[in-house]
This record gives sequence, structure tokens and C-alpha cells, in this order.
Amino acid sequence: MHKRGELSTMVSEERMKTVSGKMTVLPSPVGVRSIMIYLVAFFILASSIVFLLDKAGQEEQVQMAVVKHERQQVQVQVQVQVEAGLQEPAMGGTTEAEETGEEECNWSRGRWVYDNVSRPLYSGLKCAFILGEVACDKYDRKDILYQHWRWQPHGCDHPRFDAIQLLEKLRNKRLVFVGDSVNRNQWASLVCMVEASIPDDRLKMRIFNGSLISFKALEYNATIDFYWSPLLVESNGDNPIIHRVEYRIIRADRIEKHASVWRDADIIVFNSYLWWRKQNDDMKMKVMYGSFEDGDARIDEMEMIDGFEIALKKLTEWLGENIDKNKTRIFFAGSSPTHIRASKWGGEDSNKCFGETEPIYKVGYAATDYSLMAKAKSYFQTLEPKGIHVQILNITELSDSRKDGHPTVFRKQFITLRKEQIANPASYADCTHWCLPGVPDVWNEFLYGYLMYR
Repeated sequence: MHKRGELSTMVSEERMKTVSGKMTVLPSPVGVRSIMIYLVAFFILASSIVFLLDKAGQEEQVQMAVVKHERQQVQVQVQVQVEAGLQEPAMGGTTEAEETGEEECNWSRGRWVYDNVSRPLYSGLKCAFILGEVACDKYDRKDILYQHWRWQPHGCDHPRFDAIQLLEKLRNKRLVFVGDSVNRNQWASLVCMVEASIPDDRLKMRIFNGSLISFKALEYNATIDFYWSPLLVESNGDNPIIHRVEYRIIRADRIEKHASVWRDADIIVFNSYLWWRKQNDDMKMKVMYGSFEDGDARIDEMEMIDGFEIALKKLTEWLGENIDKNKTRIFFAGSSPTHIRASKWGGEDSNKCFGETEPIYKVGYAATDYSLMAKAKSYFQTLEPKGIHVQILNITELSDSRKDGHPTVFRKQFITLRKEQIANPASYADCTHWCLPGVPDVWNEFLYGYLMYR
């Protein structure tokens, strides 16, 4: 493309001629050559304008997000720390950094950085193991900004994910995610993150067996499982397909049926928050003691958090009596935020997270209740004297600001939508689970970092 000065030079050269070593300015010719030069210049200028306008239209959405992100970075320089009352419980236990006297990098505190070079980590359309409930690309979500945000801790970096290194770490081992559909969301993320590094389809497989879903990397004899156990102990929600979320009964003294599935695992990642949250102010948890078979069944009704304590107590007892601390590593994932009340970030509650395409840029934004997290941590700390350490995966704060990362209506619908729902998409928008690629990929980068380096 010629610049303006270059065009002037071209025209001037046509008007100048050297005579006897002197430069003589000649009148501009009115011939075909001169007309062609002006036409070429006009065509180049018009093409440039059209190209720039078209490119500007394509990149407008990206630039808006980047501008907001730059403002966020300025705010981060001023306010890096979040008020203690809004922070997720800090990670416990001794690390290599603490033993050497070095300050540990706190991966959970940081900011989202727009990155369309290294993100996404895999293709949502190419991962054959992705679940329909989180396959937003497949179900026609057009905006893809949500796939291009990378988490950047303050003042440090978390390890870059390497699928081959993880598979080597898992060689001849079994990693199992235990919990609800959010934990299944994280399982699907990790499977997609590693399966792309196994190009031969004959060397990878997925097996469904009721509540258990298994991904196997055959070359490594590595297994990554998900086991459906939304309330940790046995409950009326143990069937992954047939259950009523709003009506919940747990069996206070029964966990062995579930524990028998994860007993031989080398790595266990628990998650159980979603089903303990109140959907309305009057919601209670029903707790069953004894059994109908023995004739000593009793059902009590209590607050949700009290039921959560009963489940944590039973899980902690089982871990203390059965876990081989020299073999099995245990993680408990932080609470995954929902974005149902848009008024929390200045929107209309009736819209929930429908139509959101960018993160919340307010530094230190936190809307999730941490009481369940604090309760879980207090129970797991009782295992420390036995040498059993449950590592908390701090994913809550970084996920709180990602109102843009949910499937909303861009997912497989397992029930037929009513006419009134179709007319009002926000009414059935999923603001609980996460699109893949997306936010859970960072959760698994944390998990990878702990497994490889801490």
C-alpha cells in the first residue's frame, strides 16, 4: 500500500525532467498514464477504508473487552488484596516453599487477562469427550470471548499445563472426581485438556457405568474417573438421572457404597456444595438414621448447613480410618459460584446471566457465601494429626467474576422446553455450570500444579 508521500513523489516524477544537469518543471500531462495513476491511487485509498471498516467491525467486541481489561489492570495496581471477610479460606498444610523459607505463590489471587494466543487450551468442537450440558460451541454459542481469558496470579505465575507430563504422572494410576454435576464439569474439562495430546483414537476411551464415568488413556494405563455422589453420603439423589434437587434426604450413617468406588484411587477430588445451598428460605435437609429394614428408621429435619456437617463428619471419619496417607492424595474443590442474581453486578435479576459476554471487572468482586467452605476446612483439619492432608483447591474467588462463562441456553436440553420458556430464554438459562473450554480449565491448571510441584 502506497503512503500519501509516495503517491506525491510518483506524480512529481512524471512532471519533472532533467535537462543539461538542471531540473525543469514540466506541465502535468493530461494523457492516459496520468489518469491511470490517479485511478490507482483512488482505488488503493478506497480499498484501505473498506478493509479498516470491516476489520473494525469484527474486532469491536474484542477491543471493548480489552479496554475494560486495561482499566481493570490499573485498578489492580491500586487494590491487589481483597478484604479478608470476602476471601476464601487460605490453603492449609506445609509446602516446599514454606520449608525453604520462600514466600509461596498464591495462585488464587489475581486477575483475568485477555489472551487469544494461548487460549483456549483445546477445541470444544473437536473434543469428543465433552458433555452436552457444557458443549456451548456445539450448541451454537457465537461469542467466544469467554474462551480467551487466562488467569494471572498477582506477582507470580502458576505452572503451564502440560498434558503429556500429567499423563506420565498418572501412569498406572487412577484419579477420580467425586461429587455433583459441577465436579463432572471439571472432570470433562480435564479429559478434554489431556485427550487432545493422544491423536490415536484407539488409545483412548470413555466408559459409562451408571454413576461412574471413566476416561482411559490406554498407552499410559491412566484412568480419570467421575463418580456421581452429590451429597457425599448415600441419599435419594444418588441416581445421576432420576432425582429431585428440591427434595433431599441423606443417610447420616451410610457412605460405604460410595466409598467402595473411590477406595483404591491414587488421587481423589471431592466437590459438594451445590446441593447444600438453599433454593428458598424455608428449605431444609431431611436426615435419615437407621433403616426401614431394621425397623429403626428415623427422619429428622434440619438446616442445610447442619446436614452438611453430618456428611462432612462421616466422610472425615471414613478418610481417617481407610486412607493410605502414603498413597492417596485428597483434594476438596472450592465452591463454584452461580450467577443467577444479576443485580449483584448491576444487571436485572430477570435476565440472570443470559447475554453476558464479559467478566465482572470490579477488583475484589465477591458474591459467594464462604460458610460452607469454612465448615469443610474445619473438619478436614482434624485429619492433620493423622498425617492425612486434604488440599483445598481455591477456585471460588477467580470464578466469582466470570458471569460470562456459563452455558445459559447454549447447551443440550434434557427436557422439552415450554412455549413460555422459549419466548423468554433467560427463564431457563443455566448460570450454574460452565462452558468448555472455559473457567474449569483454570481449576485443572491448579490441580495440575499441585500434583506436579507441591
